Amino acid sequence: MPSISGLTRFVGILADPIAHVMAPGLLNALYASRGEDVVMVPMHVRPEQLGQVVQGLRGIASFDGFVATIPHKTAVPALCDTLTPQARQAGAVNIVRRTPEGRMIGGLLDGLGFVAGLRASGIEPRGLRAYVAGAGGAGSAIAWALAAAGVRRLTLANRTAPRAQALAQRIAGQHPGVEVAAGGADPSGHDLVVNGTSLGMGPGDALPLDAAKLEPSQIVAEIIMKPAETALMAAARARGCRVQPGLPMLSAQVALMAGFMRGDPALVGDAS
Repeated sequence: MPSISGLTRFVGILADPIAHVMAPGLLNALYASRGEDVVMVPMHVRPEQLGQVVQGLRGIASFDGFVATIPHKTAVPALCDTLTPQARQAGAVNIVRRTPEGRMIGGLLDGLGFVAGLRASGIEPRGLRAYVAGAGGAGSAIAWALAAAGVRRLTLANRTAPRAQALAQRIAGQHPGVEVAAGGADPSGHDLVVNGTSLGMGPGDALPLDAAKLEPSQIVAEIIMKPAETALMAAARARGCRVQPGLPMLSAQVALMAGFMRGDPALVGDAS
């Protein structure tokens, strides 16, 4: 455990439930390795209390920001003073920097982390045909990042089809070189298949897509970190697919999270 003193600064992670989060261990290890007197604390915040909590955090002078995860990513943007372009595009926030004046700057690192995690595993998304299940906070961020990374085709599927269609139209407008469309539960005909939903965290969860249509040539990527082996991953392995677990996405984000909450201009940009 890090040594805590009156000089220690802190950051938080807001979630409901909270027991599954892994960011505190990774971020605190990073802070310790750098000799920084900062700690991350998990904060169990229910949706109906989110606004009150964020407002209270504005007044804590030793607080530098927070990570937002399930189910808060799409609610946090309205509680921020300004957003980065990635957060505005996706309509979601997973990282917030508190300035010394108490302003809240919202950003979204899920997509950057996901693509970096793929590349760290030797998977280059450029030129691939990608399928993303989920058009919520994480799914939207990943879809935008894959388009920016140069996939040649992007299919978006969501339980609520109009949401996937609207996201596809927005991405197509910004990335005319990418073939973007809304799709259904069938992931066949793609090189990279991504679960961008929370389905798989619970033992009784439905699969986010039709796993019977998976093909051995495909890479199936998760964003869920606990459990380490989701039902989708098990089904993909059984069909001969290469599997990318969720942890590399978080591992790639850790340094980005610390940088964002320090106000790194490369991450915060002119949102500051």
